[in-house]
Amino acid sequence: MNVLGIESSCDETGVALVQLSPDGGVPRLRAHALHSQIEMHRAYGGVVPELASRDHIRRVLPLARQVLTEAGSTLDDVDIVAYTRGPGLAGALLVGAGVACALAAALGKPTLGIHHLEGHLLSPFLSDDPPEFPFVALLVSGGHTQLMRVQGVGDYELLGETIDDAAGEAFDKSAKLLGLGYPGGPALSRLAEFGDPEAFALPRPLLHSGNLDFSFAGLKTAVMTQLRKLGPEVCEQPKADLAASTQAAIVDVLSAKSMKALKQTGLKRLVVAGGVGANRALRANLNSLCRRAGVRVHYPELHLCSDNGAMIALAGAMRLQSGRASAEHDYAFDVKPRWPLAEV
Repeated sequence: MNVLGIESSCDETGVALVQLSPDGGVPRLRAHALHSQIEMHRAYGGVVPELASRDHIRRVLPLARQVLTEAGSTLDDVDIVAYTRGPGLAGALLVGAGVACALAAALGKPTLGIHHLEGHLLSPFLSDDPPEFPFVALLVSGGHTQLMRVQGVGDYELLGETIDDAAGEAFDKSAKLLGLGYPGGPALSRLAEFGDPEAFALPRPLLHSGNLDFSFAGLKTAVMTQLRKLGPEVCEQPKADLAASTQAAIVDVLSAKSMKALKQTGLKRLVVAGGVGANRALRANLNSLCRRAGVRVHYPELHLCSDNGAMIALAGAMRLQSGRASAEHDYAFDVKPRWPLAEV
């Protein structure tokens, strides 16, 4: 059985074809294609929703043709069409949902709406070192920072989440304050490689709160305060030092809370997923902490950390395989721009 997945929640259009394993094992990724809108949005310093939606319309069908060609398949080989139902930008989600349901209706095949964060959470199963259930998941994607206890597909317990800015937002907003380009997070991380992470004593919000919640709004304010102290003509080295110190603060909080979640649950396996999960400093710190604690840590492949169709097709395949969902031939659709993962 082949699942075609379509992702269009924000500024990346992704399409992929995943095949369910006949023996109940991890589904196999047959092909995937991705188009990023970074260059288009860079001129505006951030995502413009209307432009994002229009670009998804232009890209999704050519990407679908590309995926089928690379997989050596045709539309007749598609058994189910999965798409991102939410959360995300409403207009962008409607493009993917509309195309998916129209395509499925034309083929007489069922559809399946997928939660974007569940796609991220399950994406490490496509890696060379897939995890096993149960595990603690650190989800750090865009405006989301959450710790979950994951017993199995669709069995998620929220342990902690951000109460204001997420880690990704802290990266992006700090980068904007530093005058770095879009997207801000990767730009800040690149600059941080040339800086001293101990140069500025930045706060670690909620580090000792006693719970597993996050807060990064205060860190952004601290970065702004330090920049004001440095003055308008700040040199490149202090800017690199501030970038490194900002990254270190975010990494310290994410790492400490993740280790606390593992201790609290008694689990010995950690999954890190989402765009911030590609951050090299975070991976290095977690690898070191988990090694000392005897914990296995798993990540998606780097090219699958950002939004992509492979994670949507995979989530659809794993939900079907586990009996957590059934595909439908009802082609009426809606989207959920705000959709808590715990409600899946």
